[in-house]
Amino acid sequence: MSYLVHNLKTVPTGFRKVLYLNWALILLILAVVGIGLMMLYSVAGGHFDPWASAQAKRFAVGFVVMLGVAFVPIYFWRNIAGLAYVVSLLLLVAVELVGSVNMGAQRWINLGFIQLQPSELMKVTLVMALAAYYDWLDTGRLSRPAWVAVPLLLIAVPMALVLKQPDLGTALLLGLGGTAVMFLAGVSWIYFAVAIVSGGGLVTAVFLSRGTGWQLLKDYQYRRIDTFLDPSSDPLGAGYHITQSKIALGSGGWGGRGFMQGTQSRLNFLPEKQTDFIFTTLAEEMGFIGGISLLSLYGLIILFCFASAIANKDRFGSLLTFGLATTFFLFFAVNMSMVMGLAPVVGVPLPLVSYGGTAMLVLLMAFGLIQSAHIHRPR
Repeated sequence: MSYLVHNLKTVPTGFRKVLYLNWALILLILAVVGIGLMMLYSVAGGHFDPWASAQAKRFAVGFVVMLGVAFVPIYFWRNIAGLAYVVSLLLLVAVELVGSVNMGAQRWINLGFIQLQPSELMKVTLVMALAAYYDWLDTGRLSRPAWVAVPLLLIAVPMALVLKQPDLGTALLLGLGGTAVMFLAGVSWIYFAVAIVSGGGLVTAVFLSRGTGWQLLKDYQYRRIDTFLDPSSDPLGAGYHITQSKIALGSGGWGGRGFMQGTQSRLNFLPEKQTDFIFTTLAEEMGFIGGISLLSLYGLIILFCFASAIANKDRFGSLLTFGLATTFFLFFAVNMSMVMGLAPVVGVPLPLVSYGGTAMLVLLMAFGLIQSAHIHRPR
C-alpha cells in the first residue's frame, strides 16, 4: 500500500480516488448504521421485517449513491448547486399541490417506489447553494446588507414552505443550518446579534399570539411547548410521548436491560419507537454506556468532517463540508434533546438510525458530497 501511495501518478484515476476516500468516516457511518439495524430488529420483536430489512436495502442503495457522488469532481457539484436548490424548491411547492397527507401533515410526494420528502433534500441543497454563493462572492462584500439579503432569502423561502406543511422541526434545522454557513463564511457578527434579539422577540410573539386571530403556530405545536414545559400536566394526552420516553431512559440505568429486553418498546408503551424515539429504545436496552457510545460515534463523525473542512483549501468544498457536518450535528442534537425532555417534540429523526427512506438516502448523499470535497481538494 505504501508503494502505491508514493507512486500515485502511476495509479489509474479511479483507483486513486478510492485511496483518497476518507475511510475513517466510512467506517464510522457503517458502525452507526449497524447500531440502527440492531435497534430496528429489536423493536420489531426479533424480526428483520418490517423495518430492519427495508432499512438495510435502503442503506445498500444509499451507500452506492454516496460513492457515486463522491467520485464526481467537486466543481461539478459547485456548478449545479443553484439548479439543485431550485429543483428542491419546486418539489416543496409540488408538495403543497399534490403531496400525500400522513398523520395530519402534508410532507411527502408518492413516487411509487418511495415516499419522497422534499424538505429532507432541501437541507442538503440549501447548504450547497449557500456554499456556492459565498465561494462566488468577493470577501469584501460579505457583510454588505444587499449581499446578506440574498442568503437570507434563500433560507426564508424554503422555511416558509416547510412551516406550511406543517413541519416546525425541519424548518428550524433549515434556518440553523443556513445560518451556520453564513457565520462560517465570515458574515459580520452584528447580523447574528440582531438575529438573536429578533429571535427573542419572535418567541415572545409566538406566545402572545396564542388564541388570537393571528396565531403563529398550530394548536398541536403549542401543546408540544406546554408538554415540554410541564409534561406531567397531561401524562395521558400531549405529555404521553415524553413521559414514556423518560421512563425508558431512566429504566436503562448504566448497562441497560439487555438486547431485546426493553419493556417500554416491546410492550408498545414507547411511541414511534422505530423513528423519532428510537434512541430511548437504545438507552433502555443498552443503558448509559450504549447511549454514550452512539454519541461518541456521532462526535467522531463531526470531528473527521471538520478536520477535512479545515484542511481543504477550496472555499466551496470547505464551506460545504462545514455546513453539511453542522446540519448532521443539529439532527442528532435536536433528536436526543427532544427524547430527553430538553427540547419540545418536533419530529426530527435520529440520523442513520431511525427508520426512514428519504432521510437515509439524503444523508448518505450528503456524506458523498463531503467525500467529493475531500477527494478532490487541492493537493
